[in-house]
Amino acid sequence: MELIYHGHSCLQIIVGNKSLVIDPFLRGNSLAVTKPEDIKADYVLLTHAHMDHILDAEPIAKANDAPVVAIPELAAFMRWKGVKTIDMNIGGTLDVGFAKVKMIQAFHSSGIVLDEEQRILYGGMPAGFIIEADGVTVLHTGDTGLFGDMQMIGDRHPLDVVFLPIGDHYTMGPEDALQAAEWFHAKLTVPVHYNSFPVIEQDAQSFVQKLEARGLKGKVLAPGEKLEV
Repeated sequence: MELIYHGHSCLQIIVGNKSLVIDPFLRGNSLAVTKPEDIKADYVLLTHAHMDHILDAEPIAKANDAPVVAIPELAAFMRWKGVKTIDMNIGGTLDVGFAKVKMIQAFHSSGIVLDEEQRILYGGMPAGFIIEADGVTVLHTGDTGLFGDMQMIGDRHPLDVVFLPIGDHYTMGPEDALQAAEWFHAKLTVPVHYNSFPVIEQDAQSFVQKLEARGLKGKVLAPGEKLEV
């Protein structure tokens, strides 16, 4: 399995000649080194409805004839955009052939803000994804804050790689993320959702050092960097 971190919370998982991308946000991220047209994916997974997670879902899905996988309310919004969709809900598992995708809970808000109309569309519950493929289990937690059932998730699912937000303000900060990492007890923890905007600037290397001080392994990935697992 090859993992590519495209910055912010965008993760691409490649298994053989198949691929899925999670929360594509490239045009709006000045740190991204990849363009939407560079992404080749068979599925587009969305954790929730905030624009910094769905901005490039439509062009990527249309260019690749790839269905968008999301909570029903967000799937309906994407379907109105003219893309194929597969809706699912928290606790459910989707078998896409080369991978199994389980949707798990996350705790934060989710909605689409239409500034010109001064209107907010309900985006459904926020979520994370556990992806099993090629003998490897990867967790993308979405924009979650800390919650106690992370320990249960870690106990029930042997996790190889966990992608955890550390940006604070809109997600967990580094201290809560350290606690989450302990509860998930993954083989490797990768920090995400930081430095894309001034309000979420963090020292990712310092976070990894604190992980290692607790006996956990961490790694900082630069936008566009690949990881073989």
